[in-house]
Amino acid sequence: MKPLKAADVEHALQHSRGARVNEDVAAKFRVGDRVLTRNINPIGHTRLPRYARARHGTIACDYGVFIFPDTHAVGEGMKPQHLYSVRFTAQELWGADASARDSVYLDLWDDYLDPA
Repeated sequence: MKPLKAADVEHALQHSRGARVNEDVAAKFRVGDRVLTRNINPIGHTRLPRYARARHGTIACDYGVFIFPDTHAVGEGMKPQHLYSVRFTAQELWGADASARDSVYLDLWDDYLDPA
């Protein structure tokens, strides 16, 4: 993948398409499903925060099918898959001292999630 030159940025922004794709990809999860994030440690790009790896959450929303940034960013293709909003309790992420009333929502792709 060639780097974008400064002179080409305006054109790229005006003619870019979004990351949503119109592909028929089956969802692995439904709203309300419990999930476990994978404990991955890739050398390159990932949008799964380290603090949320190997943690339990609940699918709050299915946004539809999007380009998977981990493969797309390194020129390995779009690998379209569902993107979900996943709810984690603060205590699940940061332990018993965190507020029992607080939650964190992360937008995560199928490849980051397993059934709980």
